[in-house]
Amino acid sequence: MSTPDVTPVGGQPDTIHQAAGDAFARLAQLVHTLRGPDGCPWDQAQTRESVSPFLVEETYEVMDALRSGDGEEIKEELGDLLFQVLFHADMSRDDKVFDIAQVVERIYQKMVDRHPHVFGDETADTAEDVLRNWDRIKAREPGKQARKSVLDGVPASMPSLLRAHQTAKRAARAGFDWDTADGVWNKLYEELDELKEAVASGTTERATEELGDVLFTVANLGRKLELSSEDALSGAVNRFRARFAHMEAAAPGPLNELDAHQWQALWQQAKDAQAATHSPEQG
Repeated sequence: MSTPDVTPVGGQPDTIHQAAGDAFARLAQLVHTLRGPDGCPWDQAQTRESVSPFLVEETYEVMDALRSGDGEEIKEELGDLLFQVLFHADMSRDDKVFDIAQVVERIYQKMVDRHPHVFGDETADTAEDVLRNWDRIKAREPGKQARKSVLDGVPASMPSLLRAHQTAKRAARAGFDWDTADGVWNKLYEELDELKEAVASGTTERATEELGDVLFTVANLGRKLELSSEDALSGAVNRFRARFAHMEAAAPGPLNELDAHQWQALWQQAKDAQAATHSPEQG
C-alpha cells in the first residue's frame, strides 16, 4: 500500500504540525549533541542497558500524570518519555542500525497499513470491526507470521495484572470467553474455594498457584465488566495509603503500640474523613 496523502483540507501543511516538526528536530539534535564528543560526560557514558530502566520509569510517570488529569504534568512527562525514545534512537544511529527518521517512518507506515478503512478501500463500521481487521493485518506482517498463538506478543515484562487483562482480552477476541459476567463470577467463587483448600493443605506451591488463578479470574471479571483491574487496584492502594496516613496523624501514639479497638476506631475515622472529602456536598 502506498503512503497516503494526509495534507489537511486546503492543501497547506497544518501550522501546528509544522511547529511540532521543528520542535522534534531541535530535540533530536539536542540529544545527539548531549551524546556527542563535546556533550555531557554522563550521556556519553550510557548504554542501552544503563538507560533502559529510565524508559520504564518514565512510562509509569506518564501513567501517573494521566491519572492526575493535570495537563501541565502530562505535557512534562510525555516530553520525558519522548526524550528516552530519542536517546535510544540516537544510540542506534551511532551504531549504524537505524535513526529516529526510520523509527517515525516505520510507525507511520504501520498505522497506515493497519487502518485500511481510513487509508484504503476496506470498511469498518464499529470498534470491534477495527480490532478484527487489526488482528488479521498484524498476523500477516513480517516477523509476526512466525507466532504460533494469538497470545504471543503480550510482553512478559508487563505488570502481571495488566498482562492478565491483555492476555484474556486476546483470548476473548479469538472467541474464548464467557457469554456473560455471571460466568466469571461463578468461576471466581470456584477459584476462591480451591484457594481455601490449597491453603488448608499447607502446600505453599499449590496455594501460590491457586492464588494466581484467583487473581487471573479477577482480572477477567474486570475485563468482562469493562473495568480496568490495573486502575482499580491502583486506586485501592492510593485509598489505603491516604487512610493509613490519616491514622498515623490522628493516633495518640506509635501505631504499633495500639490495641485492636484503637486500630479499628482510627481506621473508621480515616474512612469517614475520606468519604467526606469525596462527598458531592463538598462541591
